[in-house]
Amino acid sequence: MSAQTTVLARQAARSAAVRRERARYKWAYLFILPQLLFFMIFTIYPIIMSYVYAFYDWSGFGPLSNFVGWDNLTKLLHDDQFWNAFGNSLIYMGAKTVILMPTTLIMALILNQAFFKGKVFYRTIYFLPVVTTTSIVGIIMKFIFGNDKALINELLIALGILSEPVPWLGQSHTAMAVLILVGSWKFFGMMMVYWLAGLQSLPGDVYEAAKVDGADYWQTLRSITIPLLMPVATVILLLTVVNSMHVFDLVKTLTNGGPFFATETVDLFIYNYAFSTSGFPQIGYASAAGIVFGLAIFIITLALGWLAKLSKDGQDARSTKHAKGGTPV
Repeated sequence: MSAQTTVLARQAARSAAVRRERARYKWAYLFILPQLLFFMIFTIYPIIMSYVYAFYDWSGFGPLSNFVGWDNLTKLLHDDQFWNAFGNSLIYMGAKTVILMPTTLIMALILNQAFFKGKVFYRTIYFLPVVTTTSIVGIIMKFIFGNDKALINELLIALGILSEPVPWLGQSHTAMAVLILVGSWKFFGMMMVYWLAGLQSLPGDVYEAAKVDGADYWQTLRSITIPLLMPVATVILLLTVVNSMHVFDLVKTLTNGGPFFATETVDLFIYNYAFSTSGFPQIGYASAAGIVFGLAIFIITLALGWLAKLSKDGQDARSTKHAKGGTPV
């Protein structure tokens, strides 16, 4: 076979490989297309139109004709009910984060121990609330806390802790406390899994070296585990904050924002204006509220992302220093 024939055969083989690759990509795009269309129709389009609706006084019926410019935004920024809902969202987010960050880490540390028996069982038990429908959880918890004859009142009176029933969902401070506790219980398993994933990704050779040096469990935890977990902790913090800022189905079914708007969150505020049953819906005003709340979450996310980057850079610097023979992590 001549050299020219060999070159032509190689070119033909490459051309055939390119055609097969192009055909493979065409089939891949064909299978992706339906999902892409649904994403554009049900996600991208509503996001774009929410910015358009925010500049109109529109009830959702008829054409967009009553352009009001920045009036919806101006009205929103002077709306005490919106800021009350915004404050409630921040309180829920802050309290839930403060409760879950340490408790889920402690549980993950316990379940990560090699000697702990029944780890799979306990992980499953703690994760069950995560896969339970949130609205169902809210309805059940309303029966537990909702009236004088509710289960929690009957139990506490029987144990002698209470002398009379407590209207848990009828008082501002207790209603918010119940909402926070139920929300924390619901999300507990997910955060625990995050911590477990972080713990199981830590390098084992570092622990072996610490064991050879005679470090006990608490020294290892303080000097190795916690520092190495800091980048993971910032990511978990980010996920928890973003998740906790959006709470609708639990509030809707458990308290419906009451009593007297004490547990109304921004998501419920937007829902009430967008799908009001007491009058004409105010889609434009609800869209303005959604935009403001979305920007607030975006700013918080940026701040936490910056914190995560700083933590990762610090961890990389410590690892580099340790690799060069500096102070151990």
